[in-house]
Amino acid sequence: MRSVFYEGEVCAVARALIGCVVRHGGTAGVIVETEAYHEREPACHAYVGRTPRTITLFGPPGYAYVYRSYGVHALLNAVAEPEGVGAAVLIRALEPLEGIELMRARRGRERIEELCSGPGKLTQALGIELAHNGGDLSRGPVTITAAGAPVPEITVSRRIGITRAVELPWRYSLAGSRFVSRRGSSLATAG
Repeated sequence: MRSVFYEGEVCAVARALIGCVVRHGGTAGVIVETEAYHEREPACHAYVGRTPRTITLFGPPGYAYVYRSYGVHALLNAVAEPEGVGAAVLIRALEPLEGIELMRARRGRERIEELCSGPGKLTQALGIELAHNGGDLSRGPVTITAAGAPVPEITVSRRIGITRAVELPWRYSLAGSRFVSRRGSSLATAG
């Protein structure tokens, strides 16, 4: 996907990424859940401005922002909005598509629903690490490609797993997917 796709408003990009495919190291999954983050709200790492940790968030769009959460999990984000604006889309959950046995070995889980049903789980399953921070998502090694078919229905809800700006309805999920990280009450459904 071209970087112009990622230059759009971060919530629009988060919605548009549902149904796209993340690939890395012989594994792939369809994005079924995302969350948007923008520098103007305190849950976003860019809220504090440019630091060595956050510089990737400020562009260029279409690059990976990978950071370690709570010192344990690497989390994958797609940088969005024009260069200079701190914004990204957290990839929260995938439906496993390719390399499922490798994902099972990496995760130590058998049930397919447990392989990529969370942002730390999916990076472990796909072998995504901090070294992938700043990589071009169109060239790799971690790539995101366009959806093969239109997504029938997307639910919108509040972001989860954060303590600031929790009221924002910036979480997008494929309606009815059994692979989302956590089911919750949706605020709206859009086709």
